[in-house]
Amino acid sequence: MEKIDIISLAKNAIAVEVTELESLKNRIDEQFEKAVNIINNSTGKLIVVGIGKSAHVGNKIVATLNSTGTPSQFLHAAEAIHGDLGVIQKNDVVLCISNSGNSPEVVYLLPFLKDYSSAFIGMTGNLKSKLAEASDVVLDSSVKVEACPNKLAPTSSTTVQMAIGDALAVCLMELNNFKDQDFAKFHPGGSLGKNLTARVEQFVSEQRPLVEVNSSIKDVIFSISSSKHGITVVTDQEKIVGVITDGDLRRMLLKTENLTGILAKDLMSANPKTVDKNALAKEAMTVLKQNNIGQLIVTDNGNYFGIIDLHRLLDEGIN
Repeated sequence: MEKIDIISLAKNAIAVEVTELESLKNRIDEQFEKAVNIINNSTGKLIVVGIGKSAHVGNKIVATLNSTGTPSQFLHAAEAIHGDLGVIQKNDVVLCISNSGNSPEVVYLLPFLKDYSSAFIGMTGNLKSKLAEASDVVLDSSVKVEACPNKLAPTSSTTVQMAIGDALAVCLMELNNFKDQDFAKFHPGGSLGKNLTARVEQFVSEQRPLVEVNSSIKDVIFSISSSKHGITVVTDQEKIVGVITDGDLRRMLLKTENLTGILAKDLMSANPKTVDKNALAKEAMTVLKQNNIGQLIVTDNGNYFGIIDLHRLLDEGIN
């Protein structure tokens, strides 16, 4: 049996899809612009209809639009025939996706989709199809060839459909001045949400090592050993004046045999980096990385509040 060149096959499949995407880019015209404006000016939501592989694409488009400020809902063509048409309100816009444009379920639904909505947009690879004929606006998702070796399985065509959906979302975001703060409202969970919304205070350690400037070397060692951070904060009348790390202790022990009379102020590094507890956690991560340090002092109106650790932030998905 002849050995299959998997790497070449994969590269060829991607190359085919890249070619189809380039072709799509050159077809973006006034019809696309009209579709964007119809959706943007709608007082209702966008209903995305599909069946088969187009249904999966439709679900992804809906998910992207909902997360970027355009209220949307997916409607499966088969389910629509059996009662789910009630989800469409008269001020809604319908976007129907079908590569052939002649799927029986889609064709059957066309008069109802048009009648129940304020505007009807078709996305199809067949500009002579029933779907294209019925649409107020047609988005051309045609491809010359599928990436599938048999040229049958939806591959290039679904990639093009997905790209059109992404392009719609991007344009609508710009028209609505949708910023990262708005994005954060819809993404409170996961590492994405944390990077957009999480505050330093959420990740501050319960351990709060602390010594005074005139604390003895014994007190310093005890303070550092009492927490997992390998660091203690030095204060003078509650004002943060420095930090001492376990590295500072080791270097001092290598240079000094007589520890008598050594105080915290003799060991500390002055003017340590700090971050306010209300700052975004990703801002703390930036300070940690830029200064190549593992811990950062957290303050509350300038007062010592606690310590935030690089590894804790990494574990939480902050970057």
